[in-house]
Amino acid sequence: MKPRLPKNIMTILNLHIVGLLLLATLNLFLAARLALAWHDANAQNPEVVQEQQLAFKALELQTLPLRGLTAKVEQARADATKFYGQRIPAAYSSIASELGALAVKNSVRLTRVQYTQTPALAGLAEIRMDAALSGEYPGLMRFINGLERDKIFFLISGLTLTGQQGGVVNLRMRVITYLRAADAAEIPVAPAEDK
Repeated sequence: MKPRLPKNIMTILNLHIVGLLLLATLNLFLAARLALAWHDANAQNPEVVQEQQLAFKALELQTLPLRGLTAKVEQARADATKFYGQRIPAAYSSIASELGALAVKNSVRLTRVQYTQTPALAGLAEIRMDAALSGEYPGLMRFINGLERDKIFFLISGLTLTGQQGGVVNLRMRVITYLRAADAAEIPVAPAEDK
């Protein structure tokens, strides 16, 4: 004879007991996990904690220059606009008249000035000049110094001594400046020189 199961094994009371046993088992499992995590957290070496604090400080110091970056970028844009407005000429005539005025002021003879225009940064055209200078040494030095300190941005890319006769020194000078591209667009572009 087979043992006989009660008819109402699936009663509501039995279902509650099974649910209660499952919840108790889950609670025991979670309590054990909590105890292990608590033990690991309290067992951490002070050296590890100090190491992590030092790493955090190092990261803080690395990100320090990035604070206020938006304001720094806006300031850089404003400075660049001011520089372009004050130091980049609007026309070739400004460049030529400034070179001529410096030459006259310092008793330097400026001859054979050749201009070559090439595209540069957005909004600018690069103007390369190749010129011959002659004069007495002190006047040439004042001319070069004045060129470097001029309100127009001039960059001397090369000076070559081509000769000397008596007190007169002859130089070949290569200078770079920039012209606003909107103004330079009306002037035909010369082919770029090979370097």
